[in-house]
Amino acid sequence: MFFRRLLGLLLPLFLAACVSPQSWEAVRVLKDIDAGEAPTALKESTPTPSRREITYSVIQPETGQPGFPQTADLYHPNRTDPDDLDGALVLVPGFTPSGKNDRRLVALAKSFARSGFLVLVPDLRGSRETRVRLGDARRIADAVVHLSGRSELENLTGDEGSSEIGLVAISYAVGLAVLATTETDAKERTGFLVGLGGYYDTTEVVRFTTTGAFRLPGEHKWRNLKPLRAAKWYFLSSNIDALIDPDDRAALTAIAEIRQRSGREALVDGEGRDLIAQLGPEGRSLYALMINEDPAQVEPLLAALPEALRRQLDALSLRALDLSHLAGRLILIHGREDPLVPFSESLALSNTVPDTELFLIDGFSHINPRAVGVIGQLQLADAIQAVLARRR
Repeated sequence: MFFRRLLGLLLPLFLAACVSPQSWEAVRVLKDIDAGEAPTALKESTPTPSRREITYSVIQPETGQPGFPQTADLYHPNRTDPDDLDGALVLVPGFTPSGKNDRRLVALAKSFARSGFLVLVPDLRGSRETRVRLGDARRIADAVVHLSGRSELENLTGDEGSSEIGLVAISYAVGLAVLATTETDAKERTGFLVGLGGYYDTTEVVRFTTTGAFRLPGEHKWRNLKPLRAAKWYFLSSNIDALIDPDDRAALTAIAEIRQRSGREALVDGEGRDLIAQLGPEGRSLYALMINEDPAQVEPLLAALPEALRRQLDALSLRALDLSHLAGRLILIHGREDPLVPFSESLALSNTVPDTELFLIDGFSHINPRAVGVIGQLQLADAIQAVLARRR
């Protein structure tokens, strides 16, 4: 997740001449995230943000009726004047069993609040279950709609009677956040979208996750980077529900759990029976995709998957969508050493959406921070400043 890249990453920037005054504010924000609850210059100069859980429902555009109640955490900057806000954003977590209570997510939300944002963090079932749930795109859209109409934002209200909201999405949630902006009621309310380590084409994500191969836009030769070993098995877990056969779901769940722990452990159940031998046609087709190492075989293996799973992957992909409404509203941040989603995915997405601000961070990975030099630190500061620049 993005937080793991940030926490412990930012060393003091000693080349002051290379950092603009605006970027120093971003440095302060990054140091604040890194410090957690420890004192920082940003904490000393701003009030402590408040955090409270709220419940809301939103009129659903397809039915005209209120949706089911949803919960989220609302972070307020707590400035002397409660109406003194510089912006508002919805912060969407990636995979984390703690969901909106993940301590790294809380630290990020508080740092954005100290920067003047009213921050809403929705409680998403898919995040907590580490499963991609297409329905969460609608939940994200609901969060945008709800936040845009809150009374705290009256001073930020535009001519249409609602505020433009920022969206910050992490890892797998980037795709869901983009899909949320295609919803009629959320489209015009979204002022900007920040994607941290996100994707564009689910086929290319599968190719990289299973084989380590990727290509930059316009290239024909494969590049290779060692993917995170457990990534393919997290992908497997996330898509098992699309299979019809309950025996296949049970066997693949056990296989995924074993492989997430170890690459050498025998694939047998509690009674010592071979789990692979228990797979039916659906399960075998998905397992064959997971163990494939030939990038050229990804398309035919995807075509052999059950129809429901193919539809799900197609629905999550951004490749075929009209994303023109995000022109000039998209900020993408991606590490060049990302072992979960290759940086080529953010590059491809930026090429599709005009006037995208793209920040490729040298020495920066998706899960764990690596040695990031001064150049990478400056790039990261510029990326965060691009977000802060979207305030009022």
